[in-house]
Amino acid sequence: MLTDWVVMPTCLPLIARRCHSCVSERFRAHGTFRVNAHHKLLDVWLLALCTGCGETTKVTVLERVNVRSVRPELLERLHHNDLGLTAELLQDPAVRRRNHISLDWDDAWRLDTGGSDHLDREVIDVSVRFAARIPVRPVRLIAEGCGLPRAEVERLITEGKVVSAVRLGGKRSSDFSFTLKR
Repeated sequence: MLTDWVVMPTCLPLIARRCHSCVSERFRAHGTFRVNAHHKLLDVWLLALCTGCGETTKVTVLERVNVRSVRPELLERLHHNDLGLTAELLQDPAVRRRNHISLDWDDAWRLDTGGSDHLDREVIDVSVRFAARIPVRPVRLIAEGCGLPRAEVERLITEGKVVSAVRLGGKRSSDFSFTLKR
């Protein structure tokens, strides 16, 4: 029987960027946007606060874009500080690349296994789905979902008792499946 696990975000991730005022390297976005108009051109920033000193930084979303080229729905969401839009923009690789930032997902996600009825079975077939592009080590997910130490999961992989079509080393942020034989 196939068991479905879902990796779900619990809050917005921290933005990894060095603060100019203190030694902190993390900023927290709260979903606040600043929209600035220069005649027919718009600049849009996502505002984030330093976790150390509270200093504000701006993450560029749009820069010198003609007002007519921005969809009215997007402009409405920006003006209303839509938290869902914040999550979408932080996930956008182009926004992260343009601003030279990365995301810190520590303590910002959880694994939903749908209960613990799968723990007593000899063979477990699991499909892991990601609700957002959260980079997590599969070994950590398997350990957390099965209630095992990570070293035990590593040993099971080495012995061939955990099998998957994808490499289980490193981090993944896309769906995969595995089989655990006890």
